Amino acid sequence: MDQPKEKTPEDAVKPEETREQPEQKTETEGQNKAKPGEGEEKKTEADGQKQIAELESKVRELNDKYLRLYSEFENYRKRTAKERIELIRAAGEDVFRMVLPLIDDMERAIRANESASDLNAVKEGFQLIYNKLKTTFTSRGLEEMKTLGEDFNPDLHEAITNAPAPEEAMKGKVIEVVEKGYMLNGKVIRFAKVIVGS
Repeated sequence: MDQPKEKTPEDAVKPEETREQPEQKTETEGQNKAKPGEGEEKKTEADGQKQIAELESKVRELNDKYLRLYSEFENYRKRTAKERIELIRAAGEDVFRMVLPLIDDMERAIRANESASDLNAVKEGFQLIYNKLKTTFTSRGLEEMKTLGEDFNPDLHEAITNAPAPEEAMKGKVIEVVEKGYMLNGKVIRFAKVIVGS
C-alpha cells in the first residue's frame, strides 16, 4: 500500500499558481487603445479651434465694416461742413446782389441832391428808395413787428423802461417804440426796443 504523500510547502503554492492570472497588457497594447473620453477631448478641442477661427474672422469683418463706416461718416461730415460754408457764402452773396441796386439808387439820389432846388423832389426820391428797399426785404421773408399798443411780450420785445400810461387800458402795453423789431421767416432777428406803460 502506498502511503499518501505529505504536502510540502512547494505543493501548497501550486494551487495558487494554477489560478487564472489577469492578463497583463503589454506597453504597446496600452498605447494602442485610446483612453476613455480622449477622442471626445480631441473633438471638442478641434471644435474650439474652429470656433476661435470663426470668431476671429467675424471680428476682422466687423472691424473692416466699422472702419469703412467711420471713413464714410468723416467724409460726410467734411462734405456737409464745406457745403454749409458755401451756403453761408452764397447767402451773403445773394444779400449783396439784392442790396447793390439800392446802393446805386442812393448814389444817384446823392448826385441829384447836389444840384436840386426842389425839396419835395428830394423827399420823394428818398421815399422811393426806402419803399424799394422795404419791398425787396419783405420779398425775402423779412417782416416788421407790430408792437405799438400791443401787450408787452418778452419773447418779442425788449423793455428799455417803464413810463406812466396815458390811460388805464395801456398799462402793461407798449406805449412807444424806440427801435423796431424784425422777424425773418417767423424767427426773431432783432427784438423791438420799447417803453412799457405802467
